[in-house]
Amino acid sequence: MSVTIKTEEEIALMREAGRILGLVHQNLGKEIKPGMSTLDIDRIGEEMIRSYGCTPSFLHLYDYPASICVSVNEEVVHGIPRADRILEEGDIVSLDAGVCYKGYHSDAARTVAVGEVSEEARLLIERTRLSFFMGMRNAVAGKHLFDISNNIGDFAESFGYGVVRDLVGHGIGSEVHQDPDIPNFRQKWPHRGIRLKPGMTLAVEPMINMGSPEVLWLDDEWTVISEDMSLSAHYENTILITNGKPEILSLTEEEKQAGFLELF
Repeated sequence: MSVTIKTEEEIALMREAGRILGLVHQNLGKEIKPGMSTLDIDRIGEEMIRSYGCTPSFLHLYDYPASICVSVNEEVVHGIPRADRILEEGDIVSLDAGVCYKGYHSDAARTVAVGEVSEEARLLIERTRLSFFMGMRNAVAGKHLFDISNNIGDFAESFGYGVVRDLVGHGIGSEVHQDPDIPNFRQKWPHRGIRLKPGMTLAVEPMINMGSPEVLWLDDEWTVISEDMSLSAHYENTILITNGKPEILSLTEEEKQAGFLELF
């Protein structure tokens, strides 16, 4: 495994990629409403990404056919946007997007409510997001990678949720996917993973099911669903390991104002 340490110049490019992706998520989330198709979401998201002078990181990556992964309800990740997939009141939808700015990538995901949702769905979305920030408490130089994983998994499982095992986070930089893999669940002692160092850039992304952690792939070979058809939520940011607290490169301005930086 080779985990790259980014230079100051590379970090500056990734910081800008993250800032732009935060704007995309903040604005795209406001567009979500009942009656729109998941293909509408992809079109709007791609237009936003390109309006900032970036290209969509996911379009044609491993032959993925869209710019935004749009996953609804029991769909965990990698939902392919379709004209005939129409959002309904009470749905939850996960938006996973990446931007490439001058050769460097940022990757982030948000799960948003479509109109009014059930209290169970609202809590799943909120707790999935909070599990990410619990992980950030260990995203500190000198700690180990799986210290992040353990915090995420322990927090999510304390509510009886299933933490997806078959999909993990990853390193990121000049390529969307780099070493290391980043599980979202507790690792068996004494496995702690690599030691975290300043300059590492990571995409940390809890994927949490309301029921079982088990997943299935649909026939399109992309869309991943919860095996028991329970609701699933996804929250992801690109982060930078520093000499102090981690810097969350793709956080939205609304999230900063809401005090999420005070959670770790």
